[in-house]
Amino acid sequence: MSTLSTLNPFRAPVWDPFRDFNTSFENRLEKFFGRPQVSGNGDTESMTITQWSPLVDITEDDKEYLVTAELPELKKEDVKVSVENGELTISGERKFEKEEKGKKYHRIERSYGSFLRSFTLPEGVSGEKVVADFKDGALKIHLPKDEKAKPKAIEVKVQ
Repeated sequence: MSTLSTLNPFRAPVWDPFRDFNTSFENRLEKFFGRPQVSGNGDTESMTITQWSPLVDITEDDKEYLVTAELPELKKEDVKVSVENGELTISGERKFEKEEKGKKYHRIERSYGSFLRSFTLPEGVSGEKVVADFKDGALKIHLPKDEKAKPKAIEVKVQ
């Protein structure tokens, strides 16, 4: 296990400059040809082939991990959050507006369709205590840490 993987409970892979170059180049080609992107980092985080994938921030404090996903123009009914077998999954669909008669589209750059993001829960997080809220196009998923996982201050006496 790498030092980075030990420090990051979401198991970020070790940086490989050649992999990043190839991935970047492949992503540019896929965008140019309009093909869906696939995460190929070889780690436990996975992403299925989709037309788009919401951006996600993951932060941590003493009490919890917080996963924040950007889901503009979606309603909470269009989003599903599940925890199963130690994996957090966010899925849903952003639907394309129906083409209106007499309306010309000059450019369409936003992506539409189904999405699915999955993350392995870090050690010390119980799936039963996960709570999610959705407001103003942002999904916030709270992953509370178990009492055992919280850091404790231990006084060391020097003699």
